[in-house]
Amino acid sequence: MTSRRGLISVLASSLLLAACATVPTPDEHPPIIFVHGNGDTAALWQTTVWRFESNGWPANRLHAMDIPYPLARDVDTQAQPGRTSTTEQMALLKAEVEKVIQATGARKVVLVSNSRGGYAIRNYIQNGGGSERVSHAILGGAPNHGVWAIKGYREGNEFAGTGPFLTALNGPKNLSGDEVTGPVQWLTVRSDGNDKFAQPDGVWIGAKGTPTNITADGPALKGASNSVIVGADHRETSFSPAAFALAYRFITGKAPQLTTITPGTPIVLNGKLVGLGLNPADPESGTYSNNLPLAGAQLAVYATSAVTGERLGDAVYTKTVGSDGIWGPFNAQAAVQYEFVINAPGYATTHIYRSPFPRSSSILNMRAERLAEADKGAKSTIIMTRPRGYFDAVRDNMRFDGKNTLPGVPPTGAGVSSAKLHLTGEGLRPVSAEFNGEKVTGQTWPAAQNHMVMLELTY
Repeated sequence: MTSRRGLISVLASSLLLAACATVPTPDEHPPIIFVHGNGDTAALWQTTVWRFESNGWPANRLHAMDIPYPLARDVDTQAQPGRTSTTEQMALLKAEVEKVIQATGARKVVLVSNSRGGYAIRNYIQNGGGSERVSHAILGGAPNHGVWAIKGYREGNEFAGTGPFLTALNGPKNLSGDEVTGPVQWLTVRSDGNDKFAQPDGVWIGAKGTPTNITADGPALKGASNSVIVGADHRETSFSPAAFALAYRFITGKAPQLTTITPGTPIVLNGKLVGLGLNPADPESGTYSNNLPLAGAQLAVYATSAVTGERLGDAVYTKTVGSDGIWGPFNAQAAVQYEFVINAPGYATTHIYRSPFPRSSSILNMRAERLAEADKGAKSTIIMTRPRGYFDAVRDNMRFDGKNTLPGVPPTGAGVSSAKLHLTGEGLRPVSAEFNGEKVTGQTWPAAQNHMVMLELTY
């Protein structure tokens, strides 16, 4: 949640942005393309899309792209199965822009990103002709000067501040030394010090005690409007209400009427079922994610009790997905909590519990999971996950199965977005995840029968 100090910082930045941004005509809503980060999915933009829609933005002008292989290569110039280079990522974005322009008839689009998605935007605008297609570029938490900047250390990786990719992107564009390409208008959004990928110490890259030569202002760019959200974590620089307010004002020149999400009816849900990529060196591990459709997977949806997580009758929707992985459309009821159950060969039966949906969504993408060896000895394996942000034990009010301490979450800092419980008790019982006012309750399911439970927080 944004603190009072954070809100003051956002409001001060917003006043400055109002003078910097181009104001569209009142009836103009430029198409916006949202670009996710490393290992992520279009589904993370769900609440941001809802906030734009709640402020009158037409749904057909809000596009969240899904990169099939969202993880960066270890060395950008060396092919690696299941991963993309910066050049491939840029080409995917360029194709998406052309598709949206053709579909909408717009002359230019707005690009909004989180983390690695900012690299694709900068690369496309600087090297792919995007300067003629983009009016505004908004980069949330993009590690623009690297996650590390250590001479001789993994410089072939795109996240190396001293490597060839970022050195070329950050080269001066004019006599003023600007790092951004005109005539596009640029906004960066960063944390004041709680972004795990903008830290002076290498703790989050497995090099605790090693200076990264990166500070909290690493995402800022000379020549851009640079804003700070106090206390924000890496993902909250893009997916939080405060980040939405900054983006909206930068695009339109005025504050949004709402940063909350207004209910909408009917509520029609759709998306894609995806799986996990196989690591060629360890085919049993399934350790990297992709956004490829999981053809043949079966989905069942159940209405559940928000108090106990128990099913309120038979499945209200079922489908076996085709080659595109599309599982909907499903007409949901307002104020009803749902359990989504995915069955697919080679995967655990994955039970995903979600809060009630306030509006429709076409990007409700869901992933089938696999039980790790360490999970199989438990009676039940439960994961509490927050895809649009991290857990901060100091900042946040959290409880998992009634306990304030979350397994694997450090006592300080926001660097973990999920926590896993291995339960030892027999039988089905309620289990809850709580985070800053949102509560999701599900049921335990037996790991011995290859079941896994996900309690997924939306906000």
